[in-house]
Amino acid sequence: MPDIILGIESSCDDTSAAVIRDGYLLSNVIASQQVHRDFGGVVPELASRAHEQNIVPVVSQALDKAGVKVEDLSAIAFTRGPGLMGSLLVGTSFAKTLSIAAGIPIVMVNHLQGHILANFVKEYGKEQRQPSFPYLCLLVSGGNSQIVKVSGPLEYEILGQTIDDAVGEAFDKCSKMMGLGYPGGPVIDRLAARGNPDRFSFAKPHIPGLDYSFSGVKTSLLYFVRDQLALDPDFMEKNKEDICASFQKTLIDILMDKLIKAARQTGIREVTIGGGVSANSGLRDRITLEGRKRGWNTYLPEFRYTTDNAAMIAIAGYFHYLAGERTPLDVAPVSRMADF
Repeated sequence: MPDIILGIESSCDDTSAAVIRDGYLLSNVIASQQVHRDFGGVVPELASRAHEQNIVPVVSQALDKAGVKVEDLSAIAFTRGPGLMGSLLVGTSFAKTLSIAAGIPIVMVNHLQGHILANFVKEYGKEQRQPSFPYLCLLVSGGNSQIVKVSGPLEYEILGQTIDDAVGEAFDKCSKMMGLGYPGGPVIDRLAARGNPDRFSFAKPHIPGLDYSFSGVKTSLLYFVRDQLALDPDFMEKNKEDICASFQKTLIDILMDKLIKAARQTGIREVTIGGGVSANSGLRDRITLEGRKRGWNTYLPEFRYTTDNAAMIAIAGYFHYLAGERTPLDVAPVSRMADF
């Protein structure tokens, strides 16, 4: 009998459901919420209400596209955390309800683990490149910036992480400060493609070990823009491409310096990236370039697996299921999770 996993993702503002059979993706449906753009960030209450509206049709569509019935499922994988509590509660409650109604076990998944394992989602008829264990994953998103050593599908060690802001948070906050809109990462990336990354310089932190810090870079940009606008009110509009390119290069330099150091210290040459910021074109180009220079085997997730999606939750749940793990029905979602 094949192992068929329904994955449910609802950690933030995207409601998603996916179906995987023996590691191969059959469907991946995502309902995004546009209402948050008007507020310059995700509004938790609005997000949870939208999840309540979207969860049933999204799951139904995922099952229909996969040609799978509820009774065919081996397990239901769901995001327990980290994320917004109200959003997580919707996905967790739905998974538990469906489990009780259909007599199907549930498997909880750490959202970050999904990003780390996104490269293992297989598709019929497509060539599949998967990293060998152990590998290093640069996990970068709006809430996390970590270097993780992955020794197996369920074996993780955090080698370094941010001590303050995450890199995605730095992108979003600085984009808002410059009046460029939300979400900030895609906007800055698009403008940076037309700018000179070497025109302006911003402060880089000196943090020991493999940990990150991005708060100082934000402050450096803030003071720079403030001082230049005092001299020329049109400075931002005249130079926004070069500012974005220089700012983005600074963030990527910080990320890559520590990743290179981690690869050198561990001797690991299998390197991946994951999380929302792994869609950044500058970061993807840089890690590919560094990989060629240093003899790494680099693996970049497809763009559709960089944002929050249920395919990555389903594949992580698949590995948990194969390991014999089952989650009790009294489990509760958690906004923060210390362990993978």
